[in-house]
Amino acid sequence: MLPSLRAFVAGCARAQSRPPWQGPCTEARKAAASDETQARAFFESRFTAYRIVAPEGNDEGLVTGYYEPVLKGRRAPGAGFRFPVHAVPDDLMVVDLAAVHPELRNLRLRGRIEGRRIVPYYTRAEIDSGSPAPPARPLAWVADAVELFFLQIQGSGLVEFPSGERIRLGFADQNGHPYRSLGRYLIDRGDLNLEQASMQGIKAWAAANPDKLQQALNSNPSYVFFRELPPPTGPLNGPPGALGVPLTPGYSIAADPRYIPLGSPVFLSTTYPLSNQLLERLVMAQDTGGAIRGAVRADFFWGTGEEAGNQAGRMRQQGRMWLLWPRGELPPKPQ
Repeated sequence: MLPSLRAFVAGCARAQSRPPWQGPCTEARKAAASDETQARAFFESRFTAYRIVAPEGNDEGLVTGYYEPVLKGRRAPGAGFRFPVHAVPDDLMVVDLAAVHPELRNLRLRGRIEGRRIVPYYTRAEIDSGSPAPPARPLAWVADAVELFFLQIQGSGLVEFPSGERIRLGFADQNGHPYRSLGRYLIDRGDLNLEQASMQGIKAWAAANPDKLQQALNSNPSYVFFRELPPPTGPLNGPPGALGVPLTPGYSIAADPRYIPLGSPVFLSTTYPLSNQLLERLVMAQDTGGAIRGAVRADFFWGTGEEAGNQAGRMRQQGRMWLLWPRGELPPKPQ
């Protein structure tokens, strides 16, 4: 329980400014150096557990995994490094619809100006074709289009240059088009079956079918733009999630903030990838994701690098979740 407590304290750097987290965060800091028994006592005495149930009544949902990839790259194109990792284009417009209709407070419209109209922003196919080229500064150049695609799905990653220098890239914005699953596309075409549609299976298919790759990638019109973040300073310095604090491997999840407020402890009951071995622990909702939609839905953060990617790429389990909410406070209502 101590790692869960430390992950909660990390989230307090941002969550404590909002009620009802002030009291629990103050107590958690005092208990952070305690033993396992005291850490468990903190959560049991300070929180009430509420089973998370979807609006349609289901209490079981999908648990996937994600990680922080490490890509080989260059600052400039050349020597096989021809795929740009784009910053936010200068012509990408974001319109907050809450300014027009308050009931649309969670919706934003993304597009570009064409004449006097706002039109949809370029799709993945248009951006990758380079015609027209979006006015976006490349932060780095990588050698593998599939690795870049999965970097966009993960939302953050490291790029390592020949000198050994690493830069950390984080999600900055998105082109406004809906996310479509590449795995589902390949299943529907008969190229892969459900068991093969893991990250590893998709990469193997791509290596064997380079002539079909771009068409497959284009099936997902969504495109992610990045920003350069402060460089990593140690093995425990994970990428920042949507809460704005570093994610803790094995103890941070991405969830849908309409149902689970960021910063909340969540008891997750699922199994390890490709296994019936139980994975049950208290994790913290510290991130979000475009594909993480629904009440009983979680994306489990495995960490950085190849081994974390192996676990994340194979994880597609069923699970149940319980929200831990400060004792004496009314639980949040779905937004």
